[in-house]
Amino acid sequence: MTRCGAAAVRPQSFVPGRPKWWQWAAILSLDAPAVALAWQGMFARVASARLAGHHVVLLGLSVWLAYSADRWIEGWRLTVETVSTQRHYFFLRWRWPAFGVWLAVLVFGVGLALVRFTAREWVVSLGLLAATLVYLLSHQLLHRENPWRVPKELCVAAIIALGAALYPAISDGARMAALAGPVLLLFLLGLANCLLISDWEREVDALHRQTSLALQFAQVRHLARWLPVGIALLGLAQALASTGAVRQAAWCGTASAALLAVIAQLQTRLGWERARVLADAALLTPLVLLALG
Repeated sequence: MTRCGAAAVRPQSFVPGRPKWWQWAAILSLDAPAVALAWQGMFARVASARLAGHHVVLLGLSVWLAYSADRWIEGWRLTVETVSTQRHYFFLRWRWPAFGVWLAVLVFGVGLALVRFTAREWVVSLGLLAATLVYLLSHQLLHRENPWRVPKELCVAAIIALGAALYPAISDGARMAALAGPVLLLFLLGLANCLLISDWEREVDALHRQTSLALQFAQVRHLARWLPVGIALLGLAQALASTGAVRQAAWCGTASAALLAVIAQLQTRLGWERARVLADAALLTPLVLLALG
């Protein structure tokens, strides 16, 4: 087991408040909602579920609220001298305006849910909300520097996968059993994405005093590089063994895993900031099939 100490140095290439244009999706916390919505659409096709507009809107808002809250809390703990990413600097520099927008989005989301949710939708939504709140409370407050807490990479991957599958799974007449394989693929893709990013951002996490698997275990670097290959093989096996929309989802998972594997190999040339953005974009493959109808 290895831990990076407080001697971590902020990347020399980082200039606070001077982001590149391609960083804005991550800065505004739009990357995770985009992934969740792309796969929600694919899961709806897999489950033969008909989603209403509020299902799409509320998933996007919910993921954004959780993701931006995590970064807002992180920004609260940082200073201009220690912040090392544009996304965290944004929430440090614009702390109170961002909080105002967050509250407005929360009020709008709750109002929409009050008007449109059924009792069943309330139950499952509150269940996932409770799990997300436990994650935020544990990882940002109670167990922030505890090396034996449930890894944040596992938590984030599970929340995204379950969130994307939530409304398709509970729709009337949904084929829930068909979702098992595709949801597992998304969970593994999310885990691979998080592991790769935690490896690339080891110095950043050390400077921010944030525990990650890459800081705790040296072996994570090897796992992160080879996990996408294993996921691609699993997706290929699912695609060959299934039909219809399940096969489509499996091909999307295979393509995303292959892209992650390529990005991992090119990360040194790309730089960790570009590689991070591309690793998130690699999970958007369902958009291609959804756009084709």
